[in-house]
Amino acid sequence: MVRTLWTAATGMIAQQTNVDTIANNLANVNTVGYKTETNEFKSLLYQTLQTRTTSANGDTKPVGAQVGLGVRNAAIASQFTQGAYLESESKTAFAIGGKGLFAVRGEDGETYYTRNGDFRFSIGGNGTMVLATSGGLPVLSSAGQEIRIPDTYITSKIEVDADGYLMYPDANNNMQRINNMRIGLYQFQNPSGLNKEGDSLYSQTAASGPALNEATNQNLDRSEIRQGYLEGSNVSVADEMVNLIVAQRAYELNSKAITTADTMMQEANELKR
Repeated sequence: MVRTLWTAATGMIAQQTNVDTIANNLANVNTVGYKTETNEFKSLLYQTLQTRTTSANGDTKPVGAQVGLGVRNAAIASQFTQGAYLESESKTAFAIGGKGLFAVRGEDGETYYTRNGDFRFSIGGNGTMVLATSGGLPVLSSAGQEIRIPDTYITSKIEVDADGYLMYPDANNNMQRINNMRIGLYQFQNPSGLNKEGDSLYSQTAASGPALNEATNQNLDRSEIRQGYLEGSNVSVADEMVNLIVAQRAYELNSKAITTADTMMQEANELKR
């Protein structure tokens, strides 16, 4: 009976984490570039009650008897499927079509990656302007450098083509590349292995593998950048509500198992009276 209590308790704990994950998905349904997360479960160790043996008559029993000890959360994985394109009036709003991620430099000097292309130009000092996130983190180019342009440029006239090159009209109003500068796009062999840092940022891990630069790696499927659009989250409210109901029912079932085990233990205790 005690085994029953602990087994059901592991189920309740696992489903509580599942509900927390679903709630986080629903909370971020309007977060730009957010990727929905899903819980992955695995069973705990099994306890062997009886190994394969023979019966009293000498007949061989084909299988033993093992009982499971519950469940636990194995991982919470992000699903990097394409989100919907949301039109934006900002000239520095960029959506990625494909598997690429933008790279930004964090306050600690490390490189982080994001699908949130809600950028803007800010004063960078020394007569330059720098392309940065809404949180002020500099966006990196395909060369891994901060994207800086002279402050003599009018930012409203800057355009970005599908390959990420920054363009500016010349005296004849023909679009020309600005110092051949290009917004960097990077891919990972296993994006689900990226570490979630908050603020739609991800960091590289051993599980994700190294960042692959689309500008220099010819074996990658090229992504495209769409100016004037943002990538919405890929959270499906209908799916998450169904998952929430399933998680709640599973939680209730485990709670019922605890109640049933408690009732059986109470009846067993009363037998000696």
